[in-house]
Amino acid sequence: MAYKSSPRPTFSGATHIPYAGVTRFLWGDEQAGFVDDWIYASTDKIHQLVFGLPPRGAFRHSKDRPTVFGADEVLYVLEGTLGSANPETGEVHVAKAGEAIFFRKNTWHHGFSLSDEPLRVLEYFAPPPSTGTSGPYARTRPYVEQSKYQQIEFIGRWPMAADERRQSGTMRVMGDADLLWELDGKDQGMLTGLYAATEHLTAGRSSVAPGRASSLQVHDGDECLYLLSGTLNVLVPEQDGQTWFEIHPKDGFFIPAGVKHQYWNMGKEPAEFVFGVAPHYQVKP
Repeated sequence: MAYKSSPRPTFSGATHIPYAGVTRFLWGDEQAGFVDDWIYASTDKIHQLVFGLPPRGAFRHSKDRPTVFGADEVLYVLEGTLGSANPETGEVHVAKAGEAIFFRKNTWHHGFSLSDEPLRVLEYFAPPPSTGTSGPYARTRPYVEQSKYQQIEFIGRWPMAADERRQSGTMRVMGDADLLWELDGKDQGMLTGLYAATEHLTAGRSSVAPGRASSLQVHDGDECLYLLSGTLNVLVPEQDGQTWFEIHPKDGFFIPAGVKHQYWNMGKEPAEFVFGVAPHYQVKP
């Protein structure tokens, strides 16, 4: 299968991205394996997609599809069990639904579906492919000829060397205890935990309580979100045309940098979503 760049859906304003209309793409080749992609947005600042593998499926790499990029990435597991491995170092990490894996640029990575159910993973990637950080960048990196999935240097001194492995590791599995938490909105109606907040990418998970709303927000980067559960309304008060949106599970939403927005929960269940903002989460003074 000849190399083909993935599609790059972009939007000029705040936009609801219904699941049924998400751009589909098949990534891979016979050597690297094949991955089912749902590409929500791919602007000049951020890339959001969901990728899928069948039960016990996997992706690795090939000469045409080297999996080492010039971007920070957060992988949030929606369904199934993700095995994420660095074939250069031998690291293997496991994340279950509701957990995430974070790694920085120049990290080789393979993915494995380690359960008998399909794997679905929400991915945030910044700087995005449109800036040359994916295929073109990957082909400039030293190629890994032989993949390894074991760190024999720790055999004989485990778990005593756990701190050493964590400090030297290229990937990190993140659950609730690892997030940087913050409260927002009237009566602290929105709870947010950050998986990553680097110079390139901020990604986290938010929950808006029933009947509550966030404060009015604005970021110095493009924002993409994916609704996990509940019903979320988004108010974009200064946008021409439609300003009030209703988002359902598996839907996405895109907000350009500098656009004011507010999250509302008009229902009786918490509205939970995962989001990414790039390059800058906070507005510079």
